[in-house]
Amino acid sequence: MSYSYEYPRAALTVDCVVFGLDDDDLKVLLIQRDLPPFEGRWALPGGFVRLDETLEESARRELQEETGIENVYLEQLYTIGDVHRDPRERVVTVAYYALVKLSDHRVRAATDARSAAWFAIDDIPSLAFDHPKILEMAHERLRGKVRYQPIGFELLPAKFTLRQIQDLYEVVLDRPLDKRNFRKKILSMGILVELDEVETDVAHRAARLYKFDRRGYKRLSKQGFNFEI
Repeated sequence: MSYSYEYPRAALTVDCVVFGLDDDDLKVLLIQRDLPPFEGRWALPGGFVRLDETLEESARRELQEETGIENVYLEQLYTIGDVHRDPRERVVTVAYYALVKLSDHRVRAATDARSAAWFAIDDIPSLAFDHPKILEMAHERLRGKVRYQPIGFELLPAKFTLRQIQDLYEVVLDRPLDKRNFRKKILSMGILVELDEVETDVAHRAARLYKFDRRGYKRLSKQGFNFEI
C-alpha cells in the first residue's frame, strides 16, 4: 500500500572537498559546472542522492562520475541546511572531505562537469552555491584532525622521507615546525617502518625512506596509544 507524505520534502545532495598535496601546496579538487545554476563556475564535486544508495555511496559515486577519482579516504564532515542555499529548490547537503595521493589519481571531468582541476588552497576561484563555506569547514577539520589522528599519511606516497612528513604538517598547519623535535617525536611513536631504501633521482643527498605501519598503529591504539603532533 502506497503512502503519501502530507508535507513537501527537501532534496538531498552530497558535496565533497577533496584535498591533495604536492611539493609546495595543499590542493583542492574542483569541477567546472556545465549546467545551470552557476553554469561555468567552479564548484565542489557532488550531486543529488539517489533513493537506492547510502550517503557515502552517493559521495563516492559522484566523485567517480565527475572527476574519475575512486578508492580514497572519505569522511563525513557536516550537514548544511540553510534554506536559500540552492536557487533551484530546498536542498540539504551532506558534506564530506577526502584525502588523496596526487600521484595515484589522474582527474578527468565527466557527466555534468565541464572540467576538473586542482587548485592551491590559497588560490581558489569564485565558487558556486555556499561551497566557500563548506571548503572552509573542511579545511578547519583537516587542520584539527591531522594533529590527533594519522590521516595525513593518506596524502603521502606509500614510501616517504621524514622531510616529506614534516613538509606535510607544515603545509596543512600553515606554520613551521622545529626539525629536530618533530623528527624525534614522530620516530618515537613507533608507527613508522624504516626501509632499506633511499630516495632516487634527487639533486640533494638521498634520504632514507619510511612507510606508515597501519597495523602497528591500530594495535597501539587498542592499547591506549594517543597520536598527537
